[in-house]
Amino acid sequence: MKRIALLGATGSIGRQAIEVIDANPELELVAATSGSHPIEGLAPLTQSGGDPTELLDRAQPDVVLNAVVGFAGLIPTMWALEHGVTLALANKESLVAAGRLALEARARGKGDLIPVDSEHSALFQCALHGEPESIVLTASGGPFRGLTADELGSVTPDEALAHPTWTMGPKITIDSATLANKGLEVIEAHFLFGVPYDRIEVVIHPPSIVHGLVRFRDSAVIAHLGNPDMRVPISYALTYPDRVPTPVPPLELRTLEFHEPDLDTFRMLPLAREAGERGGTFPCAYNAANEVAVQAFLERRIGFLDIAGAVEDVLDRVDGSPARDLAELVEADRRARELVPVA
Repeated sequence: MKRIALLGATGSIGRQAIEVIDANPELELVAATSGSHPIEGLAPLTQSGGDPTELLDRAQPDVVLNAVVGFAGLIPTMWALEHGVTLALANKESLVAAGRLALEARARGKGDLIPVDSEHSALFQCALHGEPESIVLTASGGPFRGLTADELGSVTPDEALAHPTWTMGPKITIDSATLANKGLEVIEAHFLFGVPYDRIEVVIHPPSIVHGLVRFRDSAVIAHLGNPDMRVPISYALTYPDRVPTPVPPLELRTLEFHEPDLDTFRMLPLAREAGERGGTFPCAYNAANEVAVQAFLERRIGFLDIAGAVEDVLDRVDGSPARDLAELVEADRRARELVPVA
């Protein structure tokens, strides 16, 4: 029996995780948290809001599924890594922001880190076949694939939230529309797999059937295919190294298409790569500025294209000095948020 602590139980990933846990008698939900929604009765130990570390100390889980949205997921990520508890990570922002600090904590704790993002779960599974020479992340292109900057100037939050293939929370859906999500995934992949940025490719794959590809030194390429359903990578992370049945329909094979991303229009992707290559706390600043700008867009205080402009402005203004500890990283996040030029 695996004891699961679910952080972010009322979000999209959290709700699907509950389905997976309820369907598997070998999984037990022993603790759950939410941002603000009441969740009494969901698990023996529950908490709404606040620092979840005391809850985790009491629960003593075997697996922490971190589905918290944004930088707020950093603290439980570090708790799991430091304690050697298996971390099923759906909160990419914490690894993007913490980077080296998170890897050092993992080395001390010696626990498993299993990515839950569909793309990184796919890459993780493909990489089990050998050391990657390079990796390929796929992106659906979001609801605005093929549009020009002029056409994007007046799009609304409702239009940006209409993702063509995935059902996700609002923040990640906007990130998918701007390609910031793929930018965050580039940085996450760098830290997860130790692959240099110049060996991380991004391609547009509209049907979201191929979730990731790994190239090997013998020129072989291994790809992971499946229907776009988050219950599959959630189930894999919670039951690793085993595989158990899911209710997801079998994949019907079809013609696959891939395109180069439009980096001039969707600037959040190259900005993320630039932040990652510059290192230090630039990825943290990128993530922080994006979180603030996305919220401003959802509240209709800025336009869609202003998100990239705001993030670029912050990256130009921060010094990006490496964080020596968690306190310095939190301070870098705070400074970046204060610099975002939104009303």
